[in-house]
Amino acid sequence: MPRGPTMVQKVTEVVGMSDKSFAKAAENAVETAAKTLRNLKWFRVTELEGQIANQKISSYKATVKIYFELEG
Repeated sequence: MPRGPTMVQKVTEVVGMSDKSFAKAAENAVETAAKTLRNLKWFRVTELEGQIANQKISSYKATVKIYFELEG
């Protein structure tokens, strides 16, 4: 039985940081990955962390799994 083309994806984990928000930290992670990877398809935020300074949130960190399609 003939099958259609198959897609193979790879996953990489990237950490983004921001002093604005968790969303911006995740966006920074994807933007940085896009500089060296092609065919980005989707992402999953797996961890959120923040740093506190002077009793206030001073920075946000998002660990992001980025899925991209392999060429070939």
